[in-house]
Amino acid sequence: MRAKKSRAWVGGVMLLALVAGACGSSTKDSTSGGTATTSGGSATGSTIKVGILHSLSGTMAISEVSVRDAELLAIEEINAKGGVLGKKLEAKVEDGASDWPTFAEKAQKLISVDKVATVFGGWTSASRKAMLPVFEKNKALLWYPVQYEGLETSPYIFYSGATTNQQIIPGLEYLKAQGKKNIFLVGSDYVFPRTANKEIKAYAAANGLNIVGEEYTPLGHTEYSTVVNKLKDAKPDAVFNTLNGDSNVAFFKQFKAANLTAATMPVMSVSVAEEEVRGIGAENIAGHLVAWNYYQTTDLPANKTFVAAYKAKYGANRVTDDPIEAGYTQVYLWAAAVTKAGTTEVEAVKKAADGITFDAPEGKVTIDGATQHLYKTARIGQITPDGQIKEISNSGSPIKPDPYLKSYPWAAGLS
Repeated sequence: MRAKKSRAWVGGVMLLALVAGACGSSTKDSTSGGTATTSGGSATGSTIKVGILHSLSGTMAISEVSVRDAELLAIEEINAKGGVLGKKLEAKVEDGASDWPTFAEKAQKLISVDKVATVFGGWTSASRKAMLPVFEKNKALLWYPVQYEGLETSPYIFYSGATTNQQIIPGLEYLKAQGKKNIFLVGSDYVFPRTANKEIKAYAAANGLNIVGEEYTPLGHTEYSTVVNKLKDAKPDAVFNTLNGDSNVAFFKQFKAANLTAATMPVMSVSVAEEEVRGIGAENIAGHLVAWNYYQTTDLPANKTFVAAYKAKYGANRVTDDPIEAGYTQVYLWAAAVTKAGTTEVEAVKKAADGITFDAPEGKVTIDGATQHLYKTARIGQITPDGQIKEISNSGSPIKPDPYLKSYPWAAGLS
């Protein structure tokens, strides 16, 4: 991975024209409503109902509320230009409450009761894994906006966040290039960190890195003195962090209180973005590293437009980040696929989606029909004292998604 300035934005006009997008009516933030059937019946009235399903309460609300907000913004923009197939989009919003069975229950409600045309939602891999059989059973469509551990595809999920070779591996490659050979793994105790660390250990074994410790804590955990003491004893060159939710607030505050610093023990995080930095406090995390595909500071015209629109709607103190941007982008991608298909019928939308390209705030993304993932540019960033993230390296061009790591010999047998 080499440091490189982002490419100039070519323009999202083509997709906006495709979508024929949104009239100034504000989007409803309700707890009922929607449509996701293979018959496309959601488009029979004057509106097309779409579901939004995120944790609006509980430990993951720190991350997910803002993704909901970005999806609502995209819906409002699309409606301000006329909607999709000549119909306005109507959002039906549900709270997954940071509880995986609740995600499955609410997904079923959106599909069978509200009859949404699609659902945008989830954050943790546990929430996605809980929803996956619901969408497959109903042959309904989920758009999932967050980076994840890979080793999965589903015919009824589009993955608009990064898979492993677009985030975790670039993060490891950056640490390796910086001479960080001894790595300590810290994560939340559920599927994403466990699987990601299995992949990290395989990468390390093939690339001359040493894993000198591995610790897991429950989601929502707030007592990190034991983990911090283990870090002090192990003295790793770097920490690879897969903690999720508000546990990051406690971890970084206690890390700093123990006089551990980014200069002597940098932490590379893959679930901490600008929104989480707000909760952690920039003073507690400045100097540490992150691996994503987008930052609020990404220097592209489309991003400047997006950031301005997001702040205008939700407040100048609000920030954008990678999952927020992916949530926003995936609404436009679905709308473009529906427009191309001429229907909300799920199988037709899936077929139409293959190869759709969008000049998103993060740069050019393309849907890979074979995996239903996106081509995405990897970006390594460093958190600055003002709470923003400075890009310090990127992949130079969008990376083809490889969710099963088939192009990496060291990953053989992982899946």
